[in-house]
Amino acid sequence: MPSPKTGPARWEKLSHTTLAQTRVFDLHSTRYRHPVRKTERDFIVAHPPDWVNVVALTPDHRIVLVRQFRFGINAFSLEIPGGVMHPGEDPVAAGRRELREETGFAGAPARLLGGVHPNPAIQSNRCHFVLVEQAVVTAAMEWDADEEIEVLTRPVAEVLALAHDGAITHGLVLDALLFFERHWRTLSPGPAAP
Repeated sequence: MPSPKTGPARWEKLSHTTLAQTRVFDLHSTRYRHPVRKTERDFIVAHPPDWVNVVALTPDHRIVLVRQFRFGINAFSLEIPGGVMHPGEDPVAAGRRELREETGFAGAPARLLGGVHPNPAIQSNRCHFVLVEQAVVTAAMEWDADEEIEVLTRPVAEVLALAHDGAITHGLVLDALLFFERHWRTLSPGPAAP
């Protein structure tokens, strides 16, 4: 049992074995040893690439949304654009690329709002959140082979209300909107959400 004064111990990583390699992530069995108890355990860790999600704000203060079928929940999901980053790709560049490919929108300025670890208990990756302002349609969409996306825009207050009311359920999208909401309060003369 950890001491209240010292907190939990940092386990020592001993080794890992690749269990599976897929298009979406690699799955490892990773062996750790507790530094005090000296017990050893194998933990399963997924290693997906980093992801990016984009809050694209139009000149008339609407957020670009995408609605698409999601296989994990066997249902449609209302989200912001986003996707997998290429190895070594800058998050802002990745966000601009994903926005253009999924929706045809582009804009400037663009900046990093923040990021999170999607599920640090079993995943090693990070999801970055990018804000693209003055977003307008500039190009044709370039969907992946399995993508079918409905692109729509909604006023900021409406999108934040959808997030607060449970109509948007994608956890990483909610994280991105939380980061954006703080930024929006500095721009908007009124309240950020009803």
